[in-house]
Amino acid sequence: MSFNNYIPIAAQEKIGDLLNNQPVVIKVVKKRKTKHGDFRKLASGKTQITVNESDNPYRFLITLLHEIAHHLAFQAFGYRIAPHGKEWKNTFNSIVQPFLIPSVFPAPLLEVFGRHMMNPKASSDTDIHLGLALKQYDPSTHKKAIFELPIEAKFKLDNGRVFQKGEKRRKRYVCKEVSSGKAYLFQPNAEVEQIEH
Repeated sequence: MSFNNYIPIAAQEKIGDLLNNQPVVIKVVKKRKTKHGDFRKLASGKTQITVNESDNPYRFLITLLHEIAHHLAFQAFGYRIAPHGKEWKNTFNSIVQPFLIPSVFPAPLLEVFGRHMMNPKASSDTDIHLGLALKQYDPSTHKKAIFELPIEAKFKLDNGRVFQKGEKRRKRYVCKEVSSGKAYLFQPNAEVEQIEH
C-alpha cells in the first residue's frame, strides 16, 4: 500500500515534489512502541525511511516530514552532522513551511504544529502540546496520558506491568513498578490504561 494512503490528500502532491528524484525508499511498517519512524542509509547508497502505519494522517505526515528532513540534511551537509542539530532543524523547518496551511492541517493542530516548528524536538512525543493536539485525531481509545492521571493512580502497560504514578521530576513523571518497587521515568503524554479501584 502506498504511503499516500496515510497522509492528507492536500499533502500528496507536495510530498511528491519533495521526493522527486531523491534516492529514497519509503516503507510503511507495523506500529512500533519505541518510535514513529526512522531513517537509515542502505548499502546500495539509497536512503530508507520507515514510518509506522497510522489511522492518524497528521501524525503520519509529521513523522514522514521529520524523516525526509534527515535525508535532505545528510544529503546537503554530510553524515557527520548531529541527527537533530541545527542543520536538521533548519531543513525540517524549510520543508514543512508549504504544508502549514489549513487545507493540510486542521486549524487547532496547525497552530500547535506551527509553534512546535519554532524549535522542533527530536520526537513529536516530547512536545506535550503537539502530542495532545495529535491525540485528538487518533481513533478513540480507553487509554489516558499519564499526566491526566491523579498522583498515586495505578496504571498498566500493554505488556501487563503495573505502575503507580508519582511526582513530576522536571519534564517526566517518576512512577514505581508495583511488583519490584523500582522507579521509572515516563513522558507526560505516554498512553497507559488506568487501573480503577
